[in-house]
Amino acid sequence: MAISPDFEVILYGHHESFRWNTHDYPHQLAKWHYHPEYELHLIRETSGRMRIGDYVGPFGPGNLVLTGPYVPHHWVSNTAEGARIPGRDMLIQFNRECAAQLSQYPELARFDRLLQDSRQGVEFIGETARQGAEMLHEMGRTLGIRRLTLFLELAERLARDSGDRRILSEAASSDDPDHQILGRIRNTVSHIHRNYTQELRLNDLAELAHMEPSTFSRVFKKQTGYTFSRFVTRLRIHHACRLLANSDRSITEICYDSGFNNTANFNRQFLSICGETPSRYRDIARDISLNGPASPLRERGVG
Repeated sequence: MAISPDFEVILYGHHESFRWNTHDYPHQLAKWHYHPEYELHLIRETSGRMRIGDYVGPFGPGNLVLTGPYVPHHWVSNTAEGARIPGRDMLIQFNRECAAQLSQYPELARFDRLLQDSRQGVEFIGETARQGAEMLHEMGRTLGIRRLTLFLELAERLARDSGDRRILSEAASSDDPDHQILGRIRNTVSHIHRNYTQELRLNDLAELAHMEPSTFSRVFKKQTGYTFSRFVTRLRIHHACRLLANSDRSITEICYDSGFNNTANFNRQFLSICGETPSRYRDIARDISLNGPASPLRERGVG
């Protein structure tokens, strides 16, 4: 029996036009799944087999694939049992509104055709794949206008040489399926994004989704890759990162303004997600501001 792909809710800040990220492997989001966003996905290490839509084939280091909205995808690495590969995946994700804006620029006219092809999955090869991987790495070392500029340069480079890419899946993806449960989860995620600095209770969100709390917890984890509490925590930490990097407010003020009830929990969660204390993160952000800090939300596999 064929296994249906899981729907994934992409977690990124509203201040971002697109999302850059890395994943370790295994990871709770490394599964057969789909989402409404476009995704450019780079395999940095390991070999194995990938599944893109109805295509199944091999991959290795340097594998660079663009998938369009609702194209199911998954990369399964050949690794020893219990092995963990740090930073196996590097990727960017952007929604259809961002894609539509890019397509309006005459200089990116060819990118629109590439986006259409991405509904069947597109693998890049040769010099295009090599340069695309280099630009993805560079994005991870910067933020703001420089990262946006690199994104535009990457879009132009990927669209330039049609001989350096191939379409993978025979069938193109369809639009968002009319699925009542997924609609309920999307509604609760939107509610969380609007109110994450306030007190949020699982029972209230379950009621909003018209589900029992136990059912809501299970479906929410399956569709977002995170438990309800971890999802909210990551949004709050992301908010705190912006305040630490761009304001002189005290860490205690930032803690409470980000939705935390005490500084001990804030410091512990910040260290778990960002790998640095809040004060150290602020120092790093200021010290390397000329070069641009790395993205604070690296996926560490914590659910």
